[in-house]
Amino acid sequence: MNAQDIAGNQNTISPSQVLNEVQIVVAAFYKFVTLNDLDDLKVRLKDFMFQHDIRGTVLLASEGINSTVSGTRESIDSFLNLLKSDPCFADLEHKEAYFSKQVFKRIKVKIKKEIISLGCPVNPNEKVGKYITPQEWNELINDPEVLLIDTRNDYEVEIGSFEGAINPNTHKFSDLPQFTDEYINKIKPKKIAMYCTGGIRCEKYSAYMLEQGYNQVYHLQGGILKYLEEIPETQSKWKGDCFVFDERRSVNHKVYENESVQ
Repeated sequence: MNAQDIAGNQNTISPSQVLNEVQIVVAAFYKFVTLNDLDDLKVRLKDFMFQHDIRGTVLLASEGINSTVSGTRESIDSFLNLLKSDPCFADLEHKEAYFSKQVFKRIKVKIKKEIISLGCPVNPNEKVGKYITPQEWNELINDPEVLLIDTRNDYEVEIGSFEGAINPNTHKFSDLPQFTDEYINKIKPKKIAMYCTGGIRCEKYSAYMLEQGYNQVYHLQGGILKYLEEIPETQSKWKGDCFVFDERRSVNHKVYENESVQ
């Protein structure tokens, strides 16, 4: 798969189109939180997804939850409400986009050792870098003292990135500690800002960078998806498309333009 295959999927639609026809909501979310009774939670979520035709993947681990799912407006709202009824997920935040059909074919709920692996022990439930909202992001990355890092894999960076970002040329998330040793620790930047698709990789990597002794570590809250959702294209510093791990292949500002869906 190359950048041309990924970019420009014609089935992606804007919210204004959703107003006139039934469409699919794609919801992405994660949360680092200590979870117990993973087997019971897996059964409850999987049963609910089958009953409401919600497709996609939910990863569960003792460190938290990571998921992207798709379904009708009613089913996705019900699923999020079910999660938020649990005190562990009461403040769960999610990102939304819209598509002309289901973007997943199957239902997967899996228990993993970690919801995202950096390849070394790190606990974002103990400490993470400073969250930067999409509205604050442009000002931060304009700071000449900031080293801006794209924490995604090389094939993701190929089709889109923020202006001035460093591409670590990694093939997997667990390559980042080596990049840190070979590049960042040699130049020792005063400030570090990082971003990823939905925020999960940055949250774990920012915790790692704090452990490395860096004090001014920032990450984009909600990731690229939230930035595209909230920042108008005319004010955006994002260039290109954002790779996503489903049938859409990629998204951009066009997915979120015009009025919001009610």
